[in-house]
Amino acid sequence: MSRVRHRPSGESSVSRQPVRPFRSRDWFADPARADMTALYLERFMNYGLTPAELRSGRPIIGIAQTGSDLSPCNRIHLDLARRVRDGIRDAGGIPLEFPVHPIFENCRRPTAALDRNLAYLGLVETLYGYPIDAVVLTTGCDKTTPSGIMAAATVDIPAIVLSGGPMLDGWHEGELVGSGTVIWRSRRKLAAGEIDEEEFLQRATDSAPSAGHCNTMGTASTMNAVAEALGLSLPGCAAIPAPYRERGQFAYETGRRIVDMAYEDLRPSRILTRESFLNAVRVVTAIGGSSNAQPHIQAMAAHAGIEVRPSDWMDYGYDLPLLVDVQPAGRFLGERFHRAGGVPAVMNELLGAGKLDGDCLTVTGRSIAENLAGRGATDREVIRPFDQPLKEQAGFLVLTGNLFDFAIMKTSVISPAFRERYLNVPGRENVFEARAVVFEGSDDYHHRINDPALGIDEGSMLVIRGAGPIGWPGSAEVVNMQPPDHLIQRGILTLPTLGDGRQSGTSDSPSILNASPESAVGGGLSWLQTGDVIRIDLAAGRCDALVEEAEITRRRGGTPPPIAESHTPWEELYREKTGQLGEGGVLDFALKYRGIAARTPRHNH
Repeated sequence: MSRVRHRPSGESSVSRQPVRPFRSRDWFADPARADMTALYLERFMNYGLTPAELRSGRPIIGIAQTGSDLSPCNRIHLDLARRVRDGIRDAGGIPLEFPVHPIFENCRRPTAALDRNLAYLGLVETLYGYPIDAVVLTTGCDKTTPSGIMAAATVDIPAIVLSGGPMLDGWHEGELVGSGTVIWRSRRKLAAGEIDEEEFLQRATDSAPSAGHCNTMGTASTMNAVAEALGLSLPGCAAIPAPYRERGQFAYETGRRIVDMAYEDLRPSRILTRESFLNAVRVVTAIGGSSNAQPHIQAMAAHAGIEVRPSDWMDYGYDLPLLVDVQPAGRFLGERFHRAGGVPAVMNELLGAGKLDGDCLTVTGRSIAENLAGRGATDREVIRPFDQPLKEQAGFLVLTGNLFDFAIMKTSVISPAFRERYLNVPGRENVFEARAVVFEGSDDYHHRINDPALGIDEGSMLVIRGAGPIGWPGSAEVVNMQPPDHLIQRGILTLPTLGDGRQSGTSDSPSILNASPESAVGGGLSWLQTGDVIRIDLAAGRCDALVEEAEITRRRGGTPPPIAESHTPWEELYREKTGQLGEGGVLDFALKYRGIAARTPRHNH
């Protein structure tokens, strides 16, 4: 379990001198512009702050509040922020809490993927344009973590990540039911006639027994583990369930620590290195993390000015084992994972096997290796020893071919039945061919999946297009398509699937996804037709439609697949400025802005 490390009280922070002057002094203590100082101070007084506080020389610490009624996964931060404030005050800082654009994966339509870049933009403007010396990034739901880290990397002021933590384990009639994962598994049970719609709803609601984000190893848990692996969270922070007392204790210690970081000028640019991002890639494999980690890690690295190449997912992540037995790749849920030792215990296994760079600096001011001392697993059923894993070679398989330049396949969720049916044919191991059945987005899939005219059988591959960043827009979690009901009723629960969108991090489908370039910008899926044969060679990392080049050229000259219209100004702007999932789906024009807090904005009057 996570341990709160209490530091002894030392010299008063008021008498300390920062490594470099706090930027907030340019607002509140500029001797050359008394008129502007008065203007900046005046309105802060109207809720009880004093000039002495803001002019004391103590650091102004922002609390980026992602909790709200619209973001139930992060709502715990409405309470945790009070403990963060306590920690900041006790350490000698001045807390200023402010809202961040809401992101709610389950409910945002057409997709919450639109909001990661929007929240990033808003947070950059807040951190740059206001008198904030350092920031606590409150995270939880999927995209709140990368958006905060992307912004912190752009602005480059001291920043620390505080996760809100997963829900308690969900139970339904004595069975563990994990958030998200229960939806996909219950859909199959519904199709097979094993449960009715009322039972479906009950199983889903039983998976959410408390405050917190997904209790599976979905994207939320994965990305908060990534923040810890990058060195941006206090060790042990990521996996503490939201209702546990330790969550409030870590909030307090996070508040204390960010004040020290402000004085030390310990900024993201000192922590985020190529080595730290490769550590994150390794940890994602070991925990059976979400396939959404790929575009998010790419995006965070890009904004930090760090190159993470497509080959890195194979060179540093693919050959590592799956160590964590948590849904969707395993059996258990987040509460037991935390009690088994959480992220530090997994990283300790990797470090002991020589698979982690222990020299990387962290927000503690110490190295990864120093932070991990004595942090072994306490439950070997949940966190396996490195040499006794659940699966070998459990990372993301990177694929290329004539349908895309880049796509990934999450290998840790390949079931024995799927492997036996498609990947273990004697003489053709890890190679199979399938007949494509192409859908134009998820509505088309749901309307037609049970149409007998499609002739879908176990030799079919379900393909979805128009689901990428430009086509959707935002990129949708729709690639984890289930077979038609008649196959599920025969016990065939998964078919090969392919798409230019994403899939939920809670899904147990071994899809080929994040295909880049997407169909909407002329990628290979744009010319694919139902009935084409697709050949997948996992050993060679290839996925190709067996279509002659002349025929491909002819099809490219025809009518392209339909693209949904934009419905809001942001959707239109997002489409204009956003790149492909293979490169992180970032706002390409924003990558040139780094370290912008080094230059204080000009006065506003």
